[in-house]
Amino acid sequence: MPNIKSAIKRVDVSKKKTLENNMVKSAYKTAIKTFEAAVEAGKKKEAEEAYKLAVKKVDQACTKGVIKANTASRKKSSLSKKLNTVK
Repeated sequence: MPNIKSAIKRVDVSKKKTLENNMVKSAYKTAIKTFEAAVEAGKKKEAEEAYKLAVKKVDQACTKGVIKANTASRKKSSLSKKLNTVK
C-alpha cells in the first residue's frame, strides 16, 4: 500500500479507470455476441441492426483506447463478412 498522498490518489484513479475500461470492453463484446447470435439464427433484419450497434461499440472502444485501431478495424471487417453471409 502506498504511503505518499499522490501515490494513494494514483491507485484510486487507476481503479476507477480500470472499471471504466472494463465497462466499455464488456459492452462491445456483448454487442458482438448479440450480432453473432442473430447471424446464427439467420435473421437478416436483426443482424443488420445488431451490426450497426456492434460497429458503434467497437469504434467507441477504439476511441477510448480500450482496443487498438488495427484490432477495431479487424473486428469490423470480420463482422461485415459475417453479415454478408446471412441470407
